[in-house]
Amino acid sequence: MEHALSPATLTELRRPRPYPAVSVLTPTHRREPENAQDPVRLRNVLAEAKKQLDHDPAVTRERRNDVVEQLDRALAEVDLTHAEDGLAIFAAPGEHQVWSLARPVPERVVLADTFLTRNLVAAQAAERPFWVLSVSSDRVALWSGGGDRVTPARAGGFPLTRDRDNFDAERQQRIGDMPSAFQDEDTRHFLRDADTAMSRVLRTHPRPLYVTGETAALSLLDEIGTVTKDANATHIRHGGLAHGTPDAVWQAIGPMIEAEHRRNVDTVARRLEAARGSKAFAAGVDEVRQNAEQGRVQLLAVEENYRAAVRADGGVHLVPAESGELDARDDIVDEIVERCLDTGAEVRFVPDGALGDARGIAGVLRY
Repeated sequence: MEHALSPATLTELRRPRPYPAVSVLTPTHRREPENAQDPVRLRNVLAEAKKQLDHDPAVTRERRNDVVEQLDRALAEVDLTHAEDGLAIFAAPGEHQVWSLARPVPERVVLADTFLTRNLVAAQAAERPFWVLSVSSDRVALWSGGGDRVTPARAGGFPLTRDRDNFDAERQQRIGDMPSAFQDEDTRHFLRDADTAMSRVLRTHPRPLYVTGETAALSLLDEIGTVTKDANATHIRHGGLAHGTPDAVWQAIGPMIEAEHRRNVDTVARRLEAARGSKAFAAGVDEVRQNAEQGRVQLLAVEENYRAAVRADGGVHLVPAESGELDARDDIVDEIVERCLDTGAEVRFVPDGALGDARGIAGVLRY
């Protein structure tokens, strides 16, 4: 299952497909007893997708069989033992993808000529993804972070390891000579290669970067490389994580991530308050959505668990609706997030209740 959404991947997902491009969304659960319902719910929503394909006169028998086969292949790839909060399955003639999302999604099936990406985009924004580069003299590991966890990343050829025929880190530790490991030319070449590989990763998957390692390792990387300076990387002086576990990495960087999030929340609150005073403020789903459609939102703030079902009132406005109603739009918040990101706005998710009377969603306007 896929987790990381890069700009290039999003562009590929959004390109038009031969009809039908099927998008299947379903909520999932991380823990018992709620997750017991996930397999049945998944099978039911896929059965609904196949039913819609069967009853759509615009779908030829050949294409229907192709897409049904892609849906079956996608189902075989789903790993519900590691489920998060939502699942998206995309299938079209000759292709399929499965995405695990750390944000709830409404259950729905959509047949169109493009995949439904807004829930992926909103989930990615809510995760606040980041990279952790853990450096040592014989191994450089890359970790993908988001939410409250990190996982090993294989992007860019990581982890990079050094030929142990020419290097004995254990011996150097025994003789208390670890700093000298960062003074020989082979180590400089090794870390320069790691710097180049990380630069490539950031070009295709731009995220905040945290770099961990002993002081000597961080100093050498700064001296010979560019990525820690160009990416404005945050240094964390903590050795051993290049050979560490995800839990160990999170224990080392988690407090800094949380502190940064708190600072961001305070900054968002100040910007919203200043916008109120300058009449550049919007609040509530209807008002924010109208400004988002016009590309006027500069900063969008959304409470982390805020969801809203709405329907059109017959004019330009939206009114509250019950989830599951025939004409209800259950994922309007994710629509707004995607539209704001498409128009260059900053999107920040804040703790529930942080927006006060703004009713879960608010924005600073450009004009």
